[in-house]
Amino acid sequence: MTTLTFYTHPFSRGRIARWMLEEAGLPYEEVILDYGTTMKAPAYLAINPMGKVPALRHDDTVVTENAAICLHLADLVPEKALLPPPGTAARGACYRWVLFAAGPLESFITARRHGALAPAREAGYGNEADLMRTVEGALAGGRYLVGDRFSVADLYMAALLGYYMRIGELESRPVFEAYAAAHLQRPAAQRANARDDALVAEWAESA
Repeated sequence: MTTLTFYTHPFSRGRIARWMLEEAGLPYEEVILDYGTTMKAPAYLAINPMGKVPALRHDDTVVTENAAICLHLADLVPEKALLPPPGTAARGACYRWVLFAAGPLESFITARRHGALAPAREAGYGNEADLMRTVEGALAGGRYLVGDRFSVADLYMAALLGYYMRIGELESRPVFEAYAAAHLQRPAAQRANARDDALVAEWAESA
């Protein structure tokens, strides 16, 4: 039987990976790590030398990086059709939008937040106008980024847009709000958020 161990913290990008775990419906064990202590301890550095979360141990294989975890989990449950069939144009489009969200979009917002934007010609995220036009164009076609059903691309994009709008790091444009809200109401998203919110409450009580 496949064994999945999920390393995370409720104040981390691990919330996205947890949503994907809930969508996949696979049983998993969770290990909650703390910043600066157990994340940097030798036991965890042997799993992820970056000392960051999330990470996923699948039997003897370790997968790090949020996008990689989500795509790997989607591959484990082909019956859920969270990824289009291999070799199809839709599969390529799904890869495109997962990695666009995890790369240019998130990198731009993080860099802007800390006042360290690179020149547009050097940065993968280009400039803000091009980036936002690309996101809006992708979402203008309807409820789903790829085809006519929910995919891992929607999970990743909706999670990022929802989070960054909530903390005020992304303008709450109507198309962003409508798209994110539709997917964040999914039962798996609700279960994942409930678990992480419960962990936050536990942390606050013990602080």
